[in-house]
Amino acid sequence: MTGLHTHDDSRHYRFCPRCGSALERRLLKSTEPERLVCTACGFVFYIDPKIAVGTIIRSPGDRIVLVRRAIEPGYGKWVFPGGYVDRGEPLPIAAVREAREECGLDVRLDGLVNIYSYAGRTPVIVVYAATALGGELCVDDEGLEVVEFDPAAIPWRDLAFRSTEEGLRDYLAGLLHPVRR
Repeated sequence: MTGLHTHDDSRHYRFCPRCGSALERRLLKSTEPERLVCTACGFVFYIDPKIAVGTIIRSPGDRIVLVRRAIEPGYGKWVFPGGYVDRGEPLPIAAVREAREECGLDVRLDGLVNIYSYAGRTPVIVVYAATALGGELCVDDEGLEVVEFDPAAIPWRDLAFRSTEEGLRDYLAGLLHPVRR
C-alpha cells in the first residue's frame, strides 16, 4: 500500500516543522500509506483530516435555516450553518459558535444527525440538529443571504455539498442521536 492516496496533500510539504531538514516519504507500516519523515531528526509528519461542524436549525414554524454561500467552494449555493472546529474546541461548542456566526441565531443542540466523510476529501463533517432559541437572522461575510425554508421547499438542486444534502435527508428522516455533554 504505497504511493499517494487521493486524500494525501503531503506533496505540499518539503521541510520538517521541528528542525527544518528535508522530509522524505517512507513506508513505516505495510498497512498504512507512506508518511513524511524528517531525514535528520526522524519526526513523522502526519497529514490529519480537518473537522467541520454543521447545524441543521429548526426555526419557529418548523422551517429549516439555510445560508447561501458568499465564498468558494460552493459560491452561491445553499448550506446549513457550519465551519471548521478550532484546535481544542469541543464539537458542540463549535457547532453553537458557527450557527451564531453564520446566521445570527442562538441554538440548542437537539442531537447528532450523523458524521460524514468521503474518499479523497479532507474534511470530516459532524452535523447536529438544533432548535433556534433567539437571536436575529443575519449573515456574516461568508454568506449572501439566510432563509428559513419549509422542508418541502428546500432547494435540493442548489445545495453546495454532498454532506449538506445527506445531512438534510438524514435529518428529515428523523435520524438523530443524543448529544453528549
